[in-house]
Amino acid sequence: MRQLAMAVRLVALLLAAPLSLAAGPALAGPPFITDDAEPTDTGHWEIYAFADGTRTPGQTNGSFGLDFNYGPVKDLQITAVVPFDYATGADPTFGKVELAAKYRFLHQSPGSPMPDVAFFPRVFLPTDKAGGRASLLLPLWAQKDFGPWSLFGGGGYTINPGPNPGSANRNFWQAGAVLSRPVSKRLTLGAELYHQTPGAVDAKPYTALNLGALYRLTDHWSLLASGGPGLQNARDQGRYVFYVSLKADY
Repeated sequence: MRQLAMAVRLVALLLAAPLSLAAGPALAGPPFITDDAEPTDTGHWEIYAFADGTRTPGQTNGSFGLDFNYGPVKDLQITAVVPFDYATGADPTFGKVELAAKYRFLHQSPGSPMPDVAFFPRVFLPTDKAGGRASLLLPLWAQKDFGPWSLFGGGGYTINPGPNPGSANRNFWQAGAVLSRPVSKRLTLGAELYHQTPGAVDAKPYTALNLGALYRLTDHWSLLASGGPGLQNARDQGRYVFYVSLKADY
């Protein structure tokens, strides 16, 4: 409980800090696990060269690769992620390719409590030589802006079959929320609280706190990073998680 209380105080300090009112780049989706409801702008690309990981005692697991997002029409984003998985003491392997489409079907407006709401189904396609079966994430994400502040979150259900019948994998839920705002024209900060139910028979529920930042280098390039401690079952599920990426948008 002491660790959770310290985490809550840390978030409160971040959110209550006297921040500048200068407009800055939006911080939504990456670098956090929680996604937002805003699709990529119509006719534009967002490409992330990323690396992420989870640290447990004596072991770090994660992935690195490219995350492509494109806005073909208004309120629609299509996504493809090509990852390589890594683990301590093992060679990197080609990970599950992710294909997704985000559709925003509700829009926020000034003076209304209605948020942006989007459906963002994501399929994970196995590519390893051992075969396996695809998994599917079915989430809803919502977002509401209050002046310079942005609050977004939601969650969904993952259908998580194993490589063969009788696998130890199990379906699970995930949920999260992020509060962020710009501190300058280039820098935006945010804080995330994230939870996931067990994704395997021998796994445990996991809750984590992440602090994140986006720093705009130029009009088309940005650096993103986040990280934070596990708050629940951290020794088994992750003492801390991290994410870094270089983003190109045009």
